[in-house]
Amino acid sequence: MAASPAAVGSPPNRAVLLAVTCLGQFMVLLDNTIVGAALPDMQHRLHTQLTGLQWIVDAYVLLVAMLLLSGGVFADRFGRKRVYLTGVAVFTVASVLCSLAPSVGWLAAGRVLQGIGAAALSPASLALLVAAHPEPRERVKAIGLWAGFSGIGLAAGPVAGGVLTEAFGWPAIFLVNLPIGGFLLLVGLRGLEESRNPSAPAIDVPGTVLSVLGVGTLTFGLIEGGARGWTSPVILGSFTASVILLAAFVAVEARRRAPMLPLRLFRQRLFTVSNTAMVVVGFALMGSSFFFSQFFVYVQGSSVLRAGLQTLPVSVAMVIVSPYAGRLAARYGFRVVVTTGLALAGLGLLALGTVHADTGYGNVWWRLGVVGIGFALTMSPLTGAAIQAVDPQEGGLASGISSTTRQIGAVLGVAVLGAVVRTRQSDGASFETGLNSAFLAAGAVTVATAVFTGLWLVRSRPGEGSATPRRSTDPGALTTSNEASTISR
Repeated sequence: MAASPAAVGSPPNRAVLLAVTCLGQFMVLLDNTIVGAALPDMQHRLHTQLTGLQWIVDAYVLLVAMLLLSGGVFADRFGRKRVYLTGVAVFTVASVLCSLAPSVGWLAAGRVLQGIGAAALSPASLALLVAAHPEPRERVKAIGLWAGFSGIGLAAGPVAGGVLTEAFGWPAIFLVNLPIGGFLLLVGLRGLEESRNPSAPAIDVPGTVLSVLGVGTLTFGLIEGGARGWTSPVILGSFTASVILLAAFVAVEARRRAPMLPLRLFRQRLFTVSNTAMVVVGFALMGSSFFFSQFFVYVQGSSVLRAGLQTLPVSVAMVIVSPYAGRLAARYGFRVVVTTGLALAGLGLLALGTVHADTGYGNVWWRLGVVGIGFALTMSPLTGAAIQAVDPQEGGLASGISSTTRQIGAVLGVAVLGAVVRTRQSDGASFETGLNSAFLAAGAVTVATAVFTGLWLVRSRPGEGSATPRRSTDPGALTTSNEASTISR
């Protein structure tokens, strides 16, 4: 990635840049987990059902997933400072609109706008950091701090969400972004310096539009199928449209000179297997965590605040274990660490599928912790495997694709596991039974994927054909460029 001389800046400017970019990423990751704690209160105050809650989550994740790669290209092409601050402004305004939403429909629309802002903000924040730190050692330190703030945001979300929702109601979880966004805009306008990459590729507009529409119609069918009937004309039409749109996306990407998603990369088995596993990670992690607070509130009778605290073992375990995942992969190889992590996460989810209303928290928290440890062991090694499979100059692209596949899995996880719960309820089962079925389904898919990676994730020595990414376009806290480069080395 080419950086203009102005992007390097003086040490004071670097300090400002580090603070602004880290805080921006913190805000995005805080939003990822803070919403889950408020879902029960949203359901009560907005008089919605499970389908409405699914749209509140997936409307955001869908836009992040589909626009993430384009956001990084926009930042390089039109200016990283400009795209970053635009993303902050859009995210902040959208947060205010979400807090004022009178209905689920309006809230979902606000979440779409939030997703657009996050898809610009997150990759641009890391692009600014990388451009300003051309020396590898300094770059690794800066990205480490960026990732650390991301982890703090991830872990703080459930507690902050519980406290704010208990005290002021669910709109407060969005209003907390207002002072953060205002500060970022004020300081960023004065303290950030512009940089861009003149050789950045053109924006793949057809690919972006087709991907959003294709995955969007598939998500609509999965979420609405339980309420409208799986054989209704609307649902069958949405599934048919999604197949046509996604086929058109593949055809367009195969013919473009500079596609958003270079299909040739999937000829590498390591790349294909790692991204397939990453879809499952997003599916099982986001799909199951969507129900954590609902389990504690609706099944075990906890308050919203207490439920937020009770879900902490997942995020805390991920924040603690994630920094070691790259080192373990560098020592033992991708296959061993990823397969172990997926097996642990799957077994933890299967264990969650056996908890009931009268199960004491002492027999629940460790299951959540096992899930968090397992997924923490998988995400950065899977990104590292994808990076190692491609040429060095495409490391940033491979990292971005890995992040995108995880987000697509997250979209499908909320939609599919929600459909499992709704289908069980329509058959006369209780909400508790539906949740057990969803956790068991997520666990079974994850364990099956552990077997898949154990057989097909090729054993590679870190260092052979490795590639250190120039930029990760990952909005997640735990799949970071410094970890990926550690794995590659």
